[in-house]
Amino acid sequence: MSQVRHLLQDKGSTIFSVAPEAPVLEAIKQMAEHRVGALLVMRDAGLVGIVSERDYARKVILQGKSSSQTAVCDIMTAAPLTVGPDTDVFECMRLCTDSRVRHLPVVVDSKVVGIISIGDLVKAVIDAQAEQIEHLERYITG
Repeated sequence: MSQVRHLLQDKGSTIFSVAPEAPVLEAIKQMAEHRVGALLVMRDAGLVGIVSERDYARKVILQGKSSSQTAVCDIMTAAPLTVGPDTDVFECMRLCTDSRVRHLPVVVDSKVVGIISIGDLVKAVIDAQAEQIEHLERYITG
């Protein structure tokens, strides 16, 4: 099975981020604009957390807080789980499942180099299975 580095080669390593002091409304606008479900929370070049649509729904909407008055750092997940580029796709799926998270920042030497989602992982598994099925069909008919 492939590694995280292969996923980043295919999808790219674009990172969308927000400052911890930014209002939650800014983070939600960015998520909508970039069509992503989470943003990395960065201070300078350092990863300090991750904020997701789920955080917004549970920690702002359901608690009756103001999106424009609440800071991202008040609802983010601090010190999120991270993976390296050599991490296996199945290990990432296990981490996501066991920890109930949908996004994993990819870090090398304390520097964020990308982010992968559970959707990226599922796609990688489906693509690998399709390739294996095609190979087996060619073997059987060949």
